Amino acid sequence: MTEPSLPSLAELSAMSADTLAARLAEPGADRVALIRVAAEGGVTQAQLLLGQILLDGVELPADPRAAFGWFNRAAASHDMFALNMVGRCYELGWGVAVDPDRAMECYRVAAGRGLAEAMYNYATQLALRDEHEAALDWFRRAASDPGPIGAKAANYIGSFHEDGWAVAPDRGEALRCYRIAAEGGDFRGAFNLARLLAEDGAMDEALVWLGRVRETAIPAFMDKAADFLRRSSDDQWRQTALAVLLDKEIPTC
Repeated sequence: MTEPSLPSLAELSAMSADTLAARLAEPGADRVALIRVAAEGGVTQAQLLLGQILLDGVELPADPRAAFGWFNRAAASHDMFALNMVGRCYELGWGVAVDPDRAMECYRVAAGRGLAEAMYNYATQLALRDEHEAALDWFRRAASDPGPIGAKAANYIGSFHEDGWAVAPDRGEALRCYRIAAEGGDFRGAFNLARLLAEDGAMDEALVWLGRVRETAIPAFMDKAADFLRRSSDDQWRQTALAVLLDKEIPTC
């Protein structure tokens, strides 16, 4: 029995965006081969996918330099997701020398075209340069996204209100923003919400949100969060909070 042949480039190009995305996402031994054919034929969606595959090193050996090349090719088609990824490569040195100015320019253009991910990244770069008023404006725009980017932006806005960057310090507004972020699934927002709730004496709710942190937090943040809790002067809170955060048995008196 012969294996079914891959769709031709003409057939792929004739598909709707949704149909093409579904076809390129289908599991199977020929998935990467199909993506490569489409990418080499100039299909932007496939170029983005191939770049991500080469960046992640899961279905193919990791090759950040090649990934950067494919993101660049996709960005040449004025795809804002691709341009944002080019910015990420310049920011983090994925396949290219770190260049914060080029990263920021990529984010600025993609943000101006309405891409929430780029709005968040551009705002972050502005904040790092202490351009807080402009950063807050872009975080607020990103916060309108109904998905995880909006939640991440809400957490950052909470930090602005807590620390008084570009606005007067407002702990109540910070708490509100952290809650939006936490309820949206952002682990940083969940930790910040737990931190302020604990300060207010709402220990039970704080522990609930600490338990949520570990569900999605990256290891580096878990280490940072644990270090923060270890510095608490309240022995009982410190031990209980660490146990919940790290999913260990809660100590008993």
